[in-house]
Amino acid sequence: MKTVEEQIQIIQKGVVEIIDVEELREKLKRSYNEHRPLTVKLGLDPTAPDIHLGHAVVLRKIKQLQDLGHKVVIIIGDFTGMIGDPTGKSKTRKAITRDQVLENATTYEEQIFRILDKEKTEVRFNSQWLAKLDLLDVIQLTSKMTVARMLEREDFKNRFQGQLPIFIHEFFYPLMQAYDSVEIKADIELGGTDQRFNLLTGRMLQKEYDQEAQVTIFMPLLEGIDGKEKMSKSLGNYIGIDDTAEVMYEKVMSIPDSMIIKYFELVTDLHPSELNAIKIQLLNGDKNPRDIKMNLSKEITTLYHGKEDALKAEIRFIRVYQEKQIPMNMKTLQVSSASFDLARTLLENNLIKSKSELRRLATQGGLTINNEKKLNIIGLKLESEMVIQLGKKTFIKILEKR
Repeated sequence: MKTVEEQIQIIQKGVVEIIDVEELREKLKRSYNEHRPLTVKLGLDPTAPDIHLGHAVVLRKIKQLQDLGHKVVIIIGDFTGMIGDPTGKSKTRKAITRDQVLENATTYEEQIFRILDKEKTEVRFNSQWLAKLDLLDVIQLTSKMTVARMLEREDFKNRFQGQLPIFIHEFFYPLMQAYDSVEIKADIELGGTDQRFNLLTGRMLQKEYDQEAQVTIFMPLLEGIDGKEKMSKSLGNYIGIDDTAEVMYEKVMSIPDSMIIKYFELVTDLHPSELNAIKIQLLNGDKNPRDIKMNLSKEITTLYHGKEDALKAEIRFIRVYQEKQIPMNMKTLQVSSASFDLARTLLENNLIKSKSELRRLATQGGLTINNEKKLNIIGLKLESEMVIQLGKKTFIKILEKR
């Protein structure tokens, strides 16, 4: 086990806030002296089954704590998931069925073990204890929190001031997920900055039940590959942990240079000393940002696909995008193979003015598909991935819709 200060250095990498660092230091000292791992909690409500690198920020930090020798407990919120976390919502969330929750939970488990060590991870479902609470237990639980305190929560406060409905069951969510901390006697809980109220409620509730309060570690939200908006599947700026090695490598290469350090901090397990060396290289201009980004792409791809596939993805990237000078930020279209017509697709997306323009461009040698010149547009079939070059400067990627 590493020393206390070495552990704190690793834990603090990329973190927004720790409440409280001194409490963490004391817990780590006891853990170190007694050779007893700390219990680290992460609660997951399986309302959406697909995990991308934005979700994985907290999981990577959990993995670092696991590698430091601490006990990781993942709480699958199969009970609280049926209420739905109201965090950040301007209206009441629609309840999902238990079958949906359990189906999503199975998918979640498969994905989290792409990051965490399955043999060293304890997975528990909070229905094991929450479903057993009777009405008296629930009344005693709600007596630990005032309405005024609950309305300090930003989303509830905004809805209350805007005269939008808040239903009583929504107040149960932060209390119930906080009760999870009481049940497992959590020493540390992790979450995104949007989970601040929920995690601090866990600290409060543990004290009410005469337990030592958990330390809370807050991780930042990760911007997507556009470098602007929070990573989101709906915005199309995400990198899925189930993306192929080639797609993952390519997507990481498309992030703005300004995001390189943040991705190293939040998406890799790089040691803080290695990260500081990269920061100096960027600051002093000792290395081309493109080369540093290639290291980042390889590092991230290796985490999810292994060294061999990451190396293949890098070789492909060099061959396709550097040697052929194809830009990364080309427009991407998804097209169904059943109705594919290249001219119509380009016309509908305002990339050409007419079908005759495309025919003329092809006969003049100005149409290239996957690095091969096409002199005729008749009979072109959709491939799973097509990089179209029109003239010298216009590039479009077409993907087969599945």
